[in-house]
Amino acid sequence: MSETSGRRPTLKEVARAAGVSVASASYAINGTGSVGEQTREHILAVAAQLGYRPNLSAKAMKTGRTGTIGLVVPDLTNPFFPSLAQVIIQTARQRGYSVLLTDTEGSPDAERQSLQLLSERGVDGVIWFPVSDDSAVGEAIGGTPTVVLDRNLAGYDVIHADYAQGGELAARRLIAAGHTRIGVISGPVAASSARQRAQAAAEVIRTEAQLAWQVSNAFSLDLEPAVLAAIDSRDATAIVVGADLIAIGAIRHLHASGLKVPEDVSIIGFDDIPWAPLNTPPLSTIEMPSEEMALEAVELLLRRIAQPDEPRRRVVFNVGLIERASVGPPPR
Repeated sequence: MSETSGRRPTLKEVARAAGVSVASASYAINGTGSVGEQTREHILAVAAQLGYRPNLSAKAMKTGRTGTIGLVVPDLTNPFFPSLAQVIIQTARQRGYSVLLTDTEGSPDAERQSLQLLSERGVDGVIWFPVSDDSAVGEAIGGTPTVVLDRNLAGYDVIHADYAQGGELAARRLIAAGHTRIGVISGPVAASSARQRAQAAAEVIRTEAQLAWQVSNAFSLDLEPAVLAAIDSRDATAIVVGADLIAIGAIRHLHASGLKVPEDVSIIGFDDIPWAPLNTPPLSTIEMPSEEMALEAVELLLRRIAQPDEPRRRVVFNVGLIERASVGPPPR
């Protein structure tokens, strides 16, 4: 073991052992500046041999940056969010950032506490998927650079999908299959994205078919009494559902009631979560470009961190129809 045994080696000691300047050692270890590839590999090998680890606290004091960003999501039990979080974490890691992930479990109070804690911890920025459209909760972030996903909140960089487009695609797919009596189950109406999906679908149905009923449900497999009553009324031969998790819950209830999907009732969801193709039957749905949205969220946040005075941006992604087996013609 080297002379640094028993204590943390310094960058200066790495540079001396590698036979390079402190600046070159810093460039190689931090992935910045100009240093040859062979020299970089040599310095990294020496640093690893010495057991060198960057002192992040000292770096933060010098640069004002911690190299961490916060990610706040509302519900990790929903398969949509772990997939989104994984892409954000991988992308941030590639850009030299660590991610502090918080699940607020759908609670505005927990959300406010999480945002405040991240701000107090000095994260360089936050990617926030709000519980609802209540921007007042965001006051807990203070002046921390923030990108908002899925909600169109004023005062932030915002990334979301074209939810109205998705609602229209879902409704028109069922009408094209021959359905004339169609129900709509939206997600929680407190979320603008859920409202936009349902409203767009309902408008198309009212114009081109018959809206049998419209109800809302939490983002959950468990269906609320009003939703169960609407499904059990048998007034609809097809249902547009504002989230795959709710759609799978509806299919489970229909099967338990002795009805088949799509022979008796057709179902189309929204999000294309990892469970959707594994469901029985595989779920037709509207694809959310979650990977592209996650990548853009990281890039947009890093731009905001580097240039805090830039004008706010709003990025909207198109959605697409995924055809599977849960949609068929209406029963005879």
